Amino acid sequence: MASHRIDWVRRLFRSGTALPPELQRAKDLIASIDAGGIPLNPARINDIARNLGLDVARTAPTDDTIRRIRQAIERSCPST
Repeated sequence: MASHRIDWVRRLFRSGTALPPELQRAKDLIASIDAGGIPLNPARINDIARNLGLDVARTAPTDDTIRRIRQAIERSCPST
């Protein structure tokens, strides 16, 4: 029974499909914007950017922050 669980965990990590939650949240944001959504909460966007390791001023224009998030995603996931 225990070896079955260990095998399951190994397969989970070996798949390579799971992204870190910070990166997945950023990708979800960009996908919703690309689908026509309008980002209404600049604080949420800044939070996503900071979780990616970006230094974002509270007064930074939202469009600039979104551009930087896109660049961070491209650096992290060049195949997407």
